Amino acid sequence: MPKQYWLMKSEPDAFSIDDLAAVAQEPWSGVRNYQARNSMRDDMRVGDEVLFYHSNAKPAGIAGLARIARTAYPDETQFDPESDYYDPKATRETPRWFMVDVQFVSKFSKILSLAEIKSHAHLFSADFVPVRKGSRLSVAPVSAEDFRTAVQLAKSKR
Repeated sequence: MPKQYWLMKSEPDAFSIDDLAAVAQEPWSGVRNYQARNSMRDDMRVGDEVLFYHSNAKPAGIAGLARIARTAYPDETQFDPESDYYDPKATRETPRWFMVDVQFVSKFSKILSLAEIKSHAHLFSADFVPVRKGSRLSVAPVSAEDFRTAVQLAKSKR
């Protein structure tokens, strides 16, 4: 199967690109959107590349690169009544929520902000999550071309 590309959003006060760099690899837990879950569970493969996006930040934008290091497995937080991500309908026999492991690749010297992405919207497809109206997915597929464009723009900001 060919390599795929993804955008994964995280609020930097919860888990940032610097946090990922510090631990090298981390489970991407707590996703509670079925479409995002299905992408992680059904489509992500080891080696797929990730645009790591800081959401709800100033500035919001793409902070660096990661890659998928482990395919989907049950998200343990769904079974923990003390967790914010607890799901009483989930059981170990029939888990509802899955996670993948994400590995740090690199941090951009400067964030490619959402404003900059939008100012270059003509370079991206209409499906690129940051330029698509109404898209709130925390995990979304990205075309190879949009991935390359984002990386080129970020690297040109030195």
